[in-house]
Amino acid sequence: MSLRPRRRSDASLLVNEGQMATFRKRSGNWQAIVQRDGRYLSRTFDTKADAEEWAGEIERDIRRGQFIDRRATEKTTLSEALDLYAEAILPGKKGEYRERRRIEAWKRDPLAKRTLASIRGAEVAAWRDNRATDGASANTIRRDLTILSHLFTVARKEWKGFEGLMNPVEAIRQPSPGKARDRRLDHRPDKNGKDEETRLMEACKASNNPYLAPMVTLALETAMRQGELLALRWEHVDLGRQVAHLPKTKNDHTRRDRTEGRDVPLSSVAVKTLKDLPRSIDGRVFPVSLCRLNIHWRKAVAAASATGLRFHDLRHEATSRLVERGLGIEEVRSITGHRTLAMLTRYTHLRAEDIARKLG
Repeated sequence: MSLRPRRRSDASLLVNEGQMATFRKRSGNWQAIVQRDGRYLSRTFDTKADAEEWAGEIERDIRRGQFIDRRATEKTTLSEALDLYAEAILPGKKGEYRERRRIEAWKRDPLAKRTLASIRGAEVAAWRDNRATDGASANTIRRDLTILSHLFTVARKEWKGFEGLMNPVEAIRQPSPGKARDRRLDHRPDKNGKDEETRLMEACKASNNPYLAPMVTLALETAMRQGELLALRWEHVDLGRQVAHLPKTKNDHTRRDRTEGRDVPLSSVAVKTLKDLPRSIDGRVFPVSLCRLNIHWRKAVAAASATGLRFHDLRHEATSRLVERGLGIEEVRSITGHRTLAMLTRYTHLRAEDIARKLG
């Protein structure tokens, strides 16, 4: 759609008295022009009937006070909108690194070349199905769709000229949540008599990154998330009280008049691990970037033959161990930071053989 000043000298305009719309034939096509606030909205169609239908709809919306100017949504591509979204929304957001990677992946998709107004639910549904066919998990697809949906929502509510934008993600079915992971460290010994945890710790200690092994140990002892460990600062660690304070956490839903975050108790192993660490200049306990950490983690997992193990699985392992040690559910929840029992249950996977030994 284009906006241009009125050209009163144009003799080819076909004007109907009492109407705002005018029409003219150009190179075999018909252009409809609708006046609004002294300026003109125009669009070109194959037939005059289509031009008149469009102009009639615009005029009715103007008379009813329901007209929405969609020029911005018809000119802005998804790729351009993703850049605006990344600049305005992502800075300081939890999970910023991962969301930026998802945005870059979206920008490589053919849909990124389309304008926002032209993207329909059917096309997003086709993208969803193609991603599933390519082997992407349901949870991965849901997270990618969440980024896209939030972009459309933010644009409609906060960006000037995008008020009439429709969210195509709201029109499609979301993939069902994937089955909760139950991956735990395998305690069965290999041919060399070493279980998976022993092999993993040996590989982490042999890593070029000196912080990898201590991070893995802290993850298993405290059930902290990867992001919480990377954000941990020495000023929030009290080795005397054996407590690490996390000022802001993923599930921080406290009111402003309450203390934010949570306190995580530190076992004797965790305290010793922290005492052995050097103090970094920037105050972080683990002065490592997420990207570098993941590189060294993947190398250690491969060296330990720990097929399919993710860093987040250490939180599953740690949570399950807390329950196995006899801590009550509320005690475990206060340590891990899970908001509900249902959420905690997804992260707790007790081994049947361990329970059998307790039964005698």
